[in-house]
Amino acid sequence: MTIELAPGSPIGSATTRRDGPAKVTGAARYPAELQPDGLLHAVMVTSTVPSGTITAIDAERVMTMPGVQLVLTHHNAASLSPPLLFPFGAALQGLLPLQDDRVTFFGQPVAVVVADTFEQATDAASSLQVSYDTAAFVPDLGDSRATSFGAGDCAQMAEVVPNYARGDAGSALETAEVTLDVTYTSPRQYHCAMELHSSTASWSPDGSLTVWEPAQWTAGLRATISRWFKLPLEQIHVISPYIGGGFGSKGGAHPHTTLAIVAARELGRPVRLVLTRPQQFGFVSPRPATSNRIRLGADRDGKLTALTYDAVNEISFYDLYVEPSGSLATRTYQVPNLRVDYRFTRVNAVTPASLRAPGEAIGSFALESAMDELAVALDIDPIELRLRNYAEHDQVSGKPWSANNLRTTYELGARAFGWQRRDPRPGSMRDGTELIGWGMAGGSFPAYSAASAAKVRVHADGTVEVLTSATDLGTGTYTLLAQVAADVFDIDADAVTVRLGDTDFPEACASGGSTLAGSITPVVYQAARAARDDLIRLASEATGQDAGRRVHPVGLSFADLLAAAGRPLVEAAYDTFGDVSEQQRAQSYGTLDTFRMPDAGTHSVHSWSAVFAEVAVDEDLGTIRLRRLLGAFDCGRVLNPTTARSQMIGGMVMATGAALLEAGVVDARLGRLANPNLAEYMLPVNADIPDIEVLFVNEPDPYSNPLGSRGIGEMSMTGTIAAIANAVHHATGKRVRDLPILMEKML
Repeated sequence: MTIELAPGSPIGSATTRRDGPAKVTGAARYPAELQPDGLLHAVMVTSTVPSGTITAIDAERVMTMPGVQLVLTHHNAASLSPPLLFPFGAALQGLLPLQDDRVTFFGQPVAVVVADTFEQATDAASSLQVSYDTAAFVPDLGDSRATSFGAGDCAQMAEVVPNYARGDAGSALETAEVTLDVTYTSPRQYHCAMELHSSTASWSPDGSLTVWEPAQWTAGLRATISRWFKLPLEQIHVISPYIGGGFGSKGGAHPHTTLAIVAARELGRPVRLVLTRPQQFGFVSPRPATSNRIRLGADRDGKLTALTYDAVNEISFYDLYVEPSGSLATRTYQVPNLRVDYRFTRVNAVTPASLRAPGEAIGSFALESAMDELAVALDIDPIELRLRNYAEHDQVSGKPWSANNLRTTYELGARAFGWQRRDPRPGSMRDGTELIGWGMAGGSFPAYSAASAAKVRVHADGTVEVLTSATDLGTGTYTLLAQVAADVFDIDADAVTVRLGDTDFPEACASGGSTLAGSITPVVYQAARAARDDLIRLASEATGQDAGRRVHPVGLSFADLLAAAGRPLVEAAYDTFGDVSEQQRAQSYGTLDTFRMPDAGTHSVHSWSAVFAEVAVDEDLGTIRLRRLLGAFDCGRVLNPTTARSQMIGGMVMATGAALLEAGVVDARLGRLANPNLAEYMLPVNADIPDIEVLFVNEPDPYSNPLGSRGIGEMSMTGTIAAIANAVHHATGKRVRDLPILMEKML
């Protein structure tokens, strides 16, 4: 049942970010800025070869350098236990650093130097000499030595890979009136958050451990640390009040955390380890390079009869990971005969992992580009082709959509963009020497949810406090939870204090997968209602009459009520873990056991989008300039239009980078990334981005959660890359199927 909100409710109002002033004034303290007493500084030393074994490390010489306290190598590092890997747990890599002499990728940790100051640690780390016996390596997907395997060849992969088939796609393709057979490729893409990964560890005399780390999932990090070190959960405290960007890279645990913890235990003092920017590229899991072959079959009217999607993504030599790029193909359109298969290629690189809209970002580029190619081949308007193949229900589960306003997003976007003025002929629109292209694409993202908990306190001074271990990735969690509590108590949101990112608070799910807002806001709402009901009971007792639903009976403040009751505060907790034992709750802590798929209920819950792009391509130079970008989104009830619009703009900017600029370039001779820095890994800047228009359908979804909202953080990535690519084709008649779309590919 969807909660009905009163007119003027703080929920749904366009309020500014609660954490904004603290961030822009420097008052917000990020994990790497905290200064425990006696802090030491660690610097990671990484391999300079992509494959081989370590033969020598001159640790003794470096130990004599000024300020050096410790050199950790595989000779003296403590042993670690395997973590629970995503998607079953929170560890993004299975690598256990400094456990042996084997090297499998350029940038792998081979030592850690700890010193009194950061400068001393940096100097010593740069002086540490490491020798290797090198071995043959596979640098990337295109290498002749690379071999691939499918899910059927690996039992572990078969557990998680969503291979799928319905009907007989092979036979349907053979008999189709019109067919399309195309392959779309993408390079490694990196998160490039402003805040570097870091970990600060401090052991207490009683054996308890505190870790300050930017983490999108504090419970997941805590559970992974517990497994690495075989420590009880109650001995581990993770604190992450602010995150300077993550986009998935901080959604799980990376092995650098173990190095800070081991060093801190060895030295008996707090130790901080901050990765360098090049180490971010070499050691933190990126979106993998992919190859996506799509074959479409259709009749002359554009009705799809068959679709096959063969996806390949690179993986490391020590882990497994699937980039589920074929997921959109299974559900977006009504196709009777469909097959999606995944294959994997091992390369000498760090294990890839999730980057904003994992699977959907690249999958929508491939699928929606293919739909555009089919529209051109059949001379059908791209929107019309999509409408002819509109799926009236979920094609995988067979369940009805909870709410599908995809048609509405097409209509809203097309009207606002002026789509009716588009000349469909490629190269037909121009502005002086620039060829003008208009492109569009649809998108979808599943509405996941997960069990979460929160506590709400009402203090005698009139303030309301919300506590949960959930984190604010930059998406507005501080703001949304204040709005929710303010609605319940009928107070200004400024009177609400939200405390996040601390595992001493009630457990919440990850800020990732567009899951957190939809999972935690109803929980806070219910906890606040329980606290409000307690206050109303106190009001009735204090006045001797029924207080009705009023939290503030005439003449009685929170202070009056609590003083009369002899209580310093009222508090209430609420969670959505259900009727499970404490043992079951402990076993599922920091895992995805409570993760709820979008079609787990009676309906299939997804968000939808239509994105429109205008580009200008210089006909002589081939330079591409984005001139307009518009997105129309159906994401259920919009809880805060200001933060929601910001999320959509941010995702569309990221997608623009993926479409036109970003590529991790591999030097195949050395097996390393050639551009591991922000000077050469090209990202969009202000001059690259025009005004972006964002439109919302803003209709509550009765099946998503009690507030009728759906996640939005990743929705903006789906469809945007394809819309830009389709606009480039419309401008020039040239179809670029290999990201990014660079000027040299226009010539």
